[in-house]
Parts: sequence; C-alpha cells; structure tokens
Amino acid sequence: MSFLRRVENRIHLSPRGKALLLLSLPLAWLGIVYLGSLTTMLVQSFFYLDDFTGRVVREPTLATYAQLFTRANLDIILRTAAMALAVTVCCAFLAFPLSYYMSRYSSPRAKAALYLAVTLPLWSSYLVRVYSWKLILAKEGILSFVIGALQLDGVLELVLELPVIGGPSLSVSRIGTFLVFVYVWLPYMILPITAALDRVPRTLLEASADLGGKPGDTFKKITLPLALPGVVAGSIFTFSLTLGDYIIPGVLGNSSLFIGQAVLSHQGTSGNIPLAAAFTVVPMVIMALYLTAARKLGAFEAL
Repeated sequence: MSFLRRVENRIHLSPRGKALLLLSLPLAWLGIVYLGSLTTMLVQSFFYLDDFTGRVVREPTLATYAQLFTRANLDIILRTAAMALAVTVCCAFLAFPLSYYMSRYSSPRAKAALYLAVTLPLWSSYLVRVYSWKLILAKEGILSFVIGALQLDGVLELVLELPVIGGPSLSVSRIGTFLVFVYVWLPYMILPITAALDRVPRTLLEASADLGGKPGDTFKKITLPLALPGVVAGSIFTFSLTLGDYIIPGVLGNSSLFIGQAVLSHQGTSGNIPLAAAFTVVPMVIMALYLTAARKLGAFEAL
C-alpha cells in the first residue's frame, strides 16, 4: 500500500483526521493572514518615529504608548468610547420594545415583515446610507425643511447651540454623528435581542401569571434577566463597530477626531505607523475587557 493511500485511510478512519482536513485551510488562513497581520501590527506599536528624520526606528520601546496619554490623544480615546457607549445604550432602548413586540405579539407574517424591515437597510451600500444621512441632516436638507414647516426652528437652534454636541447644522455636529451611528448599527441590536426573547419559554411566563405574578413583576424578574444576554450580545456589535468606525465621523461631525480617523491620519498622512498601531490596540483592549464581562453574562449564548 502506497504512503498516500495509508494517509488517506488514516484520515478516512479517524474523526480527528477528518476534522483536521476540513479545518486546515481556514486555520491556515486565520493563522497566516489574520493572526500574522495582527502580530505585525502589535510589533509595530513597540517601535517609534524619529522626529528628526521622520523614519520609523525599529527598536523596542514604550515611548509610542506613552504618547497615547497626552491630552489630545486621551481626548480622542475618551470621545470615541463615550460615543460608543451612548450609541449602545440608545440602540438597546430603541431595540428592546420592537424586539419584544416581534417576539411576543406579532403574527408569523407580521414578524417576517418586521424582520425584512429591520434588515432591508443592510442590503444597500454602507456609504450610500451615510451620505444620504448627510443630505438629510444638512441645513438645507429634508429634516430642516420639516422642522421649519412645524415651526420648531427655535428648538433646533437651541440644540445646535449646546456645547460639545452642537454645531452649525445637524450634519456638522456630534448629535448628527450620533444619530447616524444609531441608525446604522440598530439592526445589530434588534436581531440578538429578538433571538434571546424567542428563547424565553412561554411556560415560565404562564407559570408566573398562574402564581399571581403581575405583568410588571414577570417582566422584571423573568423576561428581562433571560433577555439580558441578547442585549449584551447586541451591545458587542454596536459598541465595537462604533469604536472602530472612521467613515461616519469623517463624513459627518466636526473636526474632532475619533480613533479610526486618528489611525488613518497617522498611518496615511503623517506616516507614523507605530502610533497608528498603538491607537489600534486601544479598542482591542477595551473590547477584550468588554467581552470578558459579556461572557460572564452569558452573551455568547445569544449570538
């Protein structure tokens, strides 16, 4: 029997051999392309840029990470984390009532229609949706026209005059950036929450009602705790996607940078690849801590 035939027989008879054969290509891709590039980025973050020559000095140092603690860079990190947190909380509050209705009260046909409505925006181009919102939120856009028709111009001006979140128009303000983030990532919160609510046994709710539990108490003590993993699972998507996005803050908002924009700027414009790599490590660390907490809450069971 030839060597190749013996190897083929061993793989055919061994479950481990079959699994290894099936996983060899994706594991090779993961190890070489993904982990390889990630390791390269981490190594680059320990180099530094020579201010005099403008060249990257390939000597291990923590000086690049020390630059992250300057006032300007800390503002970028805190601004991005605060936006990610605000978007996540808003998406959770908006998604839960819709998910609850889809899971508990909608008919199969209505549920299918709602699923279609939720996922339909995802079928269009991400850039098209973002630039469409830039036109909607512009000073001459449809939203300003509707607000003017309702004679709420004064309210809009008061909102735009608010510090930090205001600006010349909604399309050039932090609140406009926030609205677009919520719109773009909301489906990623709705779907996991709906899946978690679908797995809540109706028998538990019926047992609570039979034992005299009020609807509010049933929701607070049974439905909400069992749906919490779905909320956390959805927050993983909304939080991480907001942390790393650079297109929405670049198209809308003011000149204040977010982490994604800072990475693009340092890597492309200034050529400071070590600082760009160090900035990239920040959301990775944040998400590692977040995922650790999410795992303890059982969020991965709702993915």
